[in-house]
Amino acid sequence: MYIHLGADITVDSGEIVGIFDLERTSVQKSVNGYLSACQKAGKIYYVSLDMPKSFIVCSEMVYVSNVSANTLRKRWKEGEKGIIHSAIQ
Repeated sequence: MYIHLGADITVDSGEIVGIFDLERTSVQKSVNGYLSACQKAGKIYYVSLDMPKSFIVCSEMVYVSNVSANTLRKRWKEGEKGIIHSAIQ
């Protein structure tokens, strides 16, 4: 299952480690340090030039998206339900 992160970017849902609200988490020093280290390592991809609302940590990359974390989490969970449902049938 793939999750649409915004613009023309989709990622395999199995690669997602976590989806975070940028406004709520960016005030934490540890999060800022992590994002800064990812930026320096070239592991951050900005999905859109619009105001960022969330960041998505994947196994190889961190995506910064203008789609809210709640919307992305719903897409992720709906995808998991679809996979479970199709496995049962």
